[in-house]
Amino acid sequence: MITFRRWLDRVLRAICIALFAVLVLLVVWQVFTRLVLSQPSAWSEEAARYTFVWVSMIGIAIAVGEKADVIMDFLVEKLPLAWQRVVDILAYLTVLAFVGYVLIYGGGKQVVSAWTQTNPLLPFTQGQLALAFPIAGVLIAFYLVIHIVGTFSRDYDGHGFHEDLEAATA
Repeated sequence: MITFRRWLDRVLRAICIALFAVLVLLVVWQVFTRLVLSQPSAWSEEAARYTFVWVSMIGIAIAVGEKADVIMDFLVEKLPLAWQRVVDILAYLTVLAFVGYVLIYGGGKQVVSAWTQTNPLLPFTQGQLALAFPIAGVLIAFYLVIHIVGTFSRDYDGHGFHEDLEAATA
């Protein structure tokens, strides 16, 4: 499982970097056609919008996987370790329920209902473009399950401040 997670982390980072590069190129093209050619490119604006959605959703999955998402733990870190574990599990389960309902279920319904709707500017259907939501939902759910399992492990060390002495003295 650890090998699969490392592979998935690398693949998601590579996809995110590639999509971000495409996003930059699309925006540069849009600015060029608008300001230099005075003929704005409609397709590049639409493509940039959907690319931004994909980059954002994959980026959120990466952040959840790295536990780099927003957390306000100043109260949780004052709790005993056992209670920190309980709070973490409750938080992960709450986010998992939200992701399951909104991104996986709701996003899946959106994909199905829009699958045959053509996009007038891009060679994709609206349903294909909306796949970002259920795919990101599955990725986020995968990482949340890993975090829940990690909360039950013996290596769980809670939310306390852990100073890296090597980094502090370097």
